[in-house]
Amino acid sequence: MLQGISAFIKLIRWPNLVFIFITQILFEFTVIIPAFREAGLSPNLSGSYIYLLALSSILIAAGGNIINDYFDVNIDLINKPHKVIISKYIHRHWAILWHILLSLAGVLLGLFIEFKTHAYLLGLTNLLCVVLLFVYSIVLKRKPLSGNIVIALLTAWTVLVVTFCESNLLFASGTRLPLSKITRLTFLYGGFAFILTLVREMIKDMEDIGGDSRYNCRTFPIVFGVNAARIYVAVWLVVLLALLAIMTIYVLQFGWWLSAIYCVGLLIVPTVQLFKKLLKSAEGKDFHEMSSLVKWIMLTGILTMLFLILHV
Repeated sequence: MLQGISAFIKLIRWPNLVFIFITQILFEFTVIIPAFREAGLSPNLSGSYIYLLALSSILIAAGGNIINDYFDVNIDLINKPHKVIISKYIHRHWAILWHILLSLAGVLLGLFIEFKTHAYLLGLTNLLCVVLLFVYSIVLKRKPLSGNIVIALLTAWTVLVVTFCESNLLFASGTRLPLSKITRLTFLYGGFAFILTLVREMIKDMEDIGGDSRYNCRTFPIVFGVNAARIYVAVWLVVLLALLAIMTIYVLQFGWWLSAIYCVGLLIVPTVQLFKKLLKSAEGKDFHEMSSLVKWIMLTGILTMLFLILHV
């Protein structure tokens, strides 16, 4: 029993789900609520609704992780046999059932939030996320770049959807809401998540090249070579470093020294380390370490939202 529960928790990739929860809750409480409070308004996701939104996102992501592993069992037996859950600990039929139940619950919860608030089209967008995750698992992840872009967009959506749920109020005439500030911060954090996910997905493709090539996948490193994949990652890391440098210079203009030190020490320095590891990478172990470092950078990036309480 305990082994089955432990296997299920690993299958849904609980650390990634925690990332989603932290991201959406922090964005709501550091960006949306303060902006609405200044305007004397209440957001659609006030009270418990932001937690329900986070739960719906987590349910959909968990269902997506299950269906992804379901179609990747044979590949994972080559790339990471010690991490295979489906067939070993959870029957394939149960995996499909859990995917359906979790995804359906996420969509229905989105419809409930939409019905109880003015978060228009949330149920539809949740359904679209489920469809994209399914198509990614069976088709897109085996093609160069398309699967990476879809996952990056869905990751960015975890931020964008919080603002999307308030769109009727943001664009209503006569409101005093700081639309430009909310939009700027939304795309700042959404773009940060998008770039880092593109980087991490390509690193994973390089790490999994053995099993992917055996089962005729056409990922970017297989089609264009590992060196081309390194160049691709390097370009995005340079873009990320440039954006982080601009952001650091920007906050220094206001004398926000603590934020600048945090950005340099916990974002820029690790990104430079990641760049160095990329140039020296040669085997699966190197790529795995790089993937873990990307997760760390993403976490520290998310936590910069806490500084918004102090400075914005």
